[in-house]
Order: sequence, then C-alpha cells, then structure tokens
Amino acid sequence: MPIRSLPLGWTMIVLGVSISWPVSAEGSDWTRFRGPNGSGVSTDEPAPPTEWSESKNLKWKLDLPGPGLSSPIVVGDKVFVTCWSGYAMSRESLGQMGNLKRHLVCVNRNTGKEMWSVVVDPILPEDQYRGMFAENGYASHTPVSDGERVYAFFGKTGVVAYELTGKKLWQKSVGTESDPRSWGTASSPILYKDLLIVPAVVESQSVIAFDKVTGEEKWRQTADGFGGTWSTPILVESAGGQTDLVMSVPYELWGLNPETGKMRWFCSSIDSDSVTSSAIAHDGIVYMVQSRNGGSLALKAGGKGDISKTNVVWTGRDRGGIGTPLYEDGRMYFIGGKVANCVDAKTGERIYQSRLDGGAGESRAEGGRPQRGGPGGGMGGQDYSSPVASHGKLYYTARSGETFVVQLGPEFKQLSVNKFAGDDSDFNATPAISNGDLFIRSCKALYCVSGS
Repeated sequence: MPIRSLPLGWTMIVLGVSISWPVSAEGSDWTRFRGPNGSGVSTDEPAPPTEWSESKNLKWKLDLPGPGLSSPIVVGDKVFVTCWSGYAMSRESLGQMGNLKRHLVCVNRNTGKEMWSVVVDPILPEDQYRGMFAENGYASHTPVSDGERVYAFFGKTGVVAYELTGKKLWQKSVGTESDPRSWGTASSPILYKDLLIVPAVVESQSVIAFDKVTGEEKWRQTADGFGGTWSTPILVESAGGQTDLVMSVPYELWGLNPETGKMRWFCSSIDSDSVTSSAIAHDGIVYMVQSRNGGSLALKAGGKGDISKTNVVWTGRDRGGIGTPLYEDGRMYFIGGKVANCVDAKTGERIYQSRLDGGAGESRAEGGRPQRGGPGGGMGGQDYSSPVASHGKLYYTARSGETFVVQLGPEFKQLSVNKFAGDDSDFNATPAISNGDLFIRSCKALYCVSGS
C-alpha cells in the first residue's frame, strides 16, 4: 500500500527561486544521466559504430583512479566521470576507511588525456563496504553540467560545484543518513533553469534545490515516501504547458513544481517498496517499468492531486531490470536479465521479448554465487546499466563488459556484441553518446568508441 498520504509527511521550505534560463550546453552534449532529459536517445550525426574492440574503432582508453558506477557526461570537448580510491579497491584488502577519497575527472574527449582531476575528502563515517552496498560503492551518482559548471554528488559528502576549469565554487551537505537496507545511494542530480535539484532520498529523505551559481538552498521537500528510491527525476511538459518535476517512488509517481518543490499530483503505480528504474517521457506521457515485483505504466502528466483514475493511459505486467527504459518511434524498450523487451507505447501491448545472444553471462563460483570482476564482494550478478540509442540502434552494456547493439523496430534484430577483452572489471555505468562517439566506463577505465 502507498507509503505517502498527501499532504502528510511533507515539509516544504521555499526561500525564493531565480527564473532566468541558463546558458545552454551544446546540442550534441550529454550533460546528465542518460543524456537529454534522461531519455537515453541521441540524434547527433554521425551514429556510433556497431562493432569495436581493443583493435577496432577504439579511439582511446584512459585508466581511472578507481572504481565507480556513475556514468560519464560530455560537455563540449570535455568528458566528466567520478570514482573513488584509497579504500575498498579490492575484495581481498579493503584497507582503512579514513583513506577514502572521491574524484571528479575531466578528460579531453578528442585525445583521452586527463585535463584535470579534483579530490574530494569524504564526510566520515561512510557506509561499510559489505553486502549489497559493495555492489554500489562510493561513486554512483552521475554528475550534471549546464555548460558553464559541473556538479558532482557524493552522497553523505554532499554536492560540489566546479567551474569547467576545475576551480571549486561551493560544496553543500544534503544529509548523512544511510539506507536502512544498506543498499547505498545512487539517484543523480539534474538542472532546471537556475536550480540544481539534488535527490538526497537516502541522505535525508529529501529533494533539495540549490541556486546553481551560489549554492544557496532555495527549497527542500522531505517525505518518508522517498525511502526505497534510487531513481533520477525528469522534467515533463504537460499538454497545458506546465513543467513538472516527475519522480518514480515506491508505489507511486509524483509530479512536483520544480520552482518550489511543492507536490502538484500523484498517481498509484507499481506495487513495489523499492524503485531503481527512472521514469521517461515523450509528448507529455510518462512511462515506467520496474523489476523487483514487475509492472509497467503509461501516464498523462499534469493535473492536481490524485490522478490515478483520470490520467493513466495503460498498465502492464512487464518486468524490466535495474536500468531505465527508452522510448523511440512509438515503442518502449527495456532490458532485464539479458532479455530485450519492446512494447507498443500507445497501448502497452508486447511487440517482442527476445534474449540477447552471445554474452558471457554470469560466471558462477562454487555454490552458484555469481563472481565479480570488480572491487565488490557483495551478492553480485545484476546488470546496472540502462540502454541508450542513436539513429535507430540500441546500445546496452552488461555488467560483464559486453555491449549489445540491437536494431530498433518492431522485430528483434541483434547486430553485434562487443567487449574489451583486456578489462575484467565490472561495467555498471550507462554509456554516453555525443557526435558519433560512444563513451563507456568500467571500474578500471574510460573508453571512447568512434568510427571517425
């Protein structure tokens, strides 16, 4: 049953909002988790290649200071990625938590050379590196940029703003709580006008908006309903021209006013007490699919209060993975357990369900437990990446390092499966696409795949 009763459980603090639009990043940039508004879709020319390896279509490779699950972003000639070092670098020897460091690394997209890197000292104590937390780690939030600044979120350590030269502008705490299940924290920040919106859903059961230039807190919404949330918000424009901040939480979808954080509407959605997959949207329709208990939904954004009986377009029993789906040409695609799924976005009817072919799959240790190639030591096994798309092709990176390329359309057609054979670490990040380049990160390295 829902864990939120509108408006109980909410605390709102509104301190004033600047409403001028920021300087835009370039159209080809991939400035947040899953690119333009979290869609996962690039329309840049040319399309990335469909085949690559260490000896084919690999533009460059850069070894990283340490592991991480966060995805790369692209801003002009710069690629940004976060990671951690100093502690829990291997299963065999964790070391001392006091040596933990976070890193924001800036890479030249053309050469693969590090342009600059900053080290962020942690707020301690951090969560212990064990159990399911070891499947997540200390660098899981994808950074975001407005084309002038870049913002990195490090959980208990807070959010840090930098100029694109690496000069630190400000740092703010968003809370130091831990997930009760010890699963860690992963929701990524986004930008709206002059606001940096941070989903501190684990750290303080809050979504917090800061002035992106000064770091001044502008509003904060706190609710018990954020518990069990690992999704990232999106911005959705409804038919009436209203922009909603939409977030998938356990049992419900919420539409907030991004200017104030105040709830506008909510809708009963998937019967699950945890949400890992983010919502996506197209033409004012919000789509979601979940993995733990299964379930899918299409919803017309907008309205007031409970819109469960008025705005739901369709519901389904689809089961996805941890990753977020994507929309392309009237169809929704999602992947779970190495199975590619395609449904009609208008009706929710299944178009196909086909297993990806040629991947290594999960290797099994004695007793059947999945083995990890990265620094973990937890339960292992699940893929964390989300699919992305460019020019009619879907790209999906499995944890084992294989990236599958699938032709988008009403019939399943796998075009290739690609792997960097020399990298045995985990690949948990979602790739970024910009101007025909595909950026893939593992727990060891950042790669640029390009046909040019």
